[in-house]
This record gives sequence, structure tokens and C-alpha cells, in this order.
Amino acid sequence: MTRPVIGIIGNSYLINDQYPALAAGRMNCEAVAEVSGALPMIVPSCPSLIDVADLLETCDGFLLTGGRPNVHPEEYGEDETEAHGAFDRGRDRIALPLIRACIERGQPIFGVCRGFQEVNVAMGGTLYPEIRDLPGRMNHRMPPDGTLEEKFELRHSVTFTEGGPFHRLMGAREVMTNTLHGQGIKTAGERVVIDGLAPDGTPEATYIKDAPGFSLAVQWHPEYRAAHDPVSRVLFEAFGAAARAWAEGERPQVLKSA
Repeated sequence: MTRPVIGIIGNSYLINDQYPALAAGRMNCEAVAEVSGALPMIVPSCPSLIDVADLLETCDGFLLTGGRPNVHPEEYGEDETEAHGAFDRGRDRIALPLIRACIERGQPIFGVCRGFQEVNVAMGGTLYPEIRDLPGRMNHRMPPDGTLEEKFELRHSVTFTEGGPFHRLMGAREVMTNTLHGQGIKTAGERVVIDGLAPDGTPEATYIKDAPGFSLAVQWHPEYRAAHDPVSRVLFEAFGAAARAWAEGERPQVLKSA
């Protein structure tokens, strides 16, 4: 049977400070291929090359990856400051309308780190530019030095809502995750339900209320060792199953917002 196609939303890079590239991390591709059981297709974040309508017809689901650039604060009605960091406006213009279209259609999306933040902004939410500057919050950024294993090590717990989608999926209310982000949710967007929290109250897991399809998002990076980490594996397996159902023609009833 042909594998479902999952579009992996990539980022813009400058290699050797000179050569422009549009790419996505190998970890994301491996998680999609090896755990979701899907064909990974890297989507260039460039509106002059692709459009959302074509993507919706080509792919069966979308992985919204992490990345160094942040969603531009203009997308949620705030002014740019130094604290907001670097941006990728091309990705903003692809990912945000794509998220809204997928939620409306019931087409599977899975948001990771920046992708978690994109889902919130796409639905009208806002972001804090720097979580570690907030009173009572921990530093959620990765260690600046050390090995890849040290950067992606499990560093804090996430507690899910009793009986919520993540609790049901994991079979546990609390799991351990890595943490490599600077920004985070300030106000939740319309229909964005916060279903998991870090010990300091930072939102870590969300879903879309009344969404007809798979619409989970997490602030951590489950793509790291996804085939071996039990928390990550469950997420990518469920995402793959949703994409496979879409590829086989299953279309959930589209629920209109009130």
C-alpha cells in the first residue's frame, strides 16, 4: 500500500553566510518515515514557489517543525522588538493559512515547538517573546553548549488534563520531555485548548476544540529519537494513523465555528 504523504514545513537558511537554502531537519524526516509510516516531503517555506491549495491536494498531513526563526509579532498584532529574535516571513505566509485550512477541512496537522506557536497564532493567539524573563518561569531554552544528546535530554515534566486527548493517548497524566524553546503562549487562540503544562505553568500541549481532524501540538521536540522514546513514538504513530486515514479517503465531518 502506498504510504501517506506528510508535508514537513521547512525553514529558510543561509549556508556559510552566503548560500540560501530551504530545508528541514533529518530528525523530522526520520520520525515521519520510521514512526508515522509515511513518506516525508519537505515543503519549501517560500510563497513564490508554492501555494496552500496545491499543498492541501498533494499531502495527506503536515508536520509543522521547530526552527530558530520565530513567528513575526505582526501576525498577532504586536510590534517587533529585539527580544522577538529572527524571523522567517515566508514561512509565516505559508504555515498560518495552511493551519487554518487544515483545521477547517479536518486534514491532520502536528505542531512542534515553533509549529506549536504557529497553531496558536493562526487561531488568533499571542506569544511571549522570552519565557525565561517572566516571573516564576524556568529557562526553557536548550543548553548553549554540549552534545546533541545533552541539548535534547529530558529536562522537565508535562502534566496533562485528566481525561484529555493527551492523557488518553499517553495512558498517563505526566510525562518527561525535552525543552528547547524561548517563546511560548501568552493568550490562547480561539478554540485552542491548553491540555498540558510544565511545572512552571508554561503551556506545553494543545489541541483545537471541535476540530474534525488530528490537531495536536506540543512545545517540546518529540522528533528526537522518536522511534525509541515512548512519548514521542505514541505521538508520531497517532499522527501517521490520521494521515493514513486521510489518504484512504476518510473525511471527517467539518465543524463550523459558531
